[in-house]
Amino acid sequence: MTDENKSETEAETQDYQEKYDELLEELTLKDEELTKLKEDLEKQEAETQEYISLSQRLQADFENFKKVTDKQNKEIIKFANENILKEFLDCYEDFGRALEIEDDKDLKQGVELIYNKFKDILTKEGIEEIPAKGEKFDFTRHEALMTQESEDVENGYIIDELMKGYMYKDKVLKYSKVIVCKK
Repeated sequence: MTDENKSETEAETQDYQEKYDELLEELTLKDEELTKLKEDLEKQEAETQEYISLSQRLQADFENFKKVTDKQNKEIIKFANENILKEFLDCYEDFGRALEIEDDKDLKQGVELIYNKFKDILTKEGIEEIPAKGEKFDFTRHEALMTQESEDVENGYIIDELMKGYMYKDKVLKYSKVIVCKK
């Protein structure tokens, strides 16, 4: 081998060595980057698992809350009428005492007392009678069972009330059953 060939070979070897060193350095950097990415991925996976666990706990807590709330609502509905029933029991007992009375005058007074007590309870609970006789017929509050002609009453007005109607706050609880004038 000539010196010239030797020099070329050494130059090529040196070039290859430099390229090798560059590639080795680049490979080391890539390995470090890969290690860092793996660590970040592990961190993210741990964080994701933590969030999943938290989400599952929150969902379980919500389901438990929902069950407790449903149970409380059922209890509220179950005993919603408790206070009014206590008041009706008083009236029921008054009827029992009234039935024990043998004098008609005392019986009538007892029944009137119970009637007024019932009326007071219903009024206190928001129930009121729907006015009917002499009023203009209103299909949202009255139910016409019959029509009749009448000289004393205008057309479309109520002649007589067959059964009373009642409102509960703003809602019709029971329609008044009426006879309406039709000319």
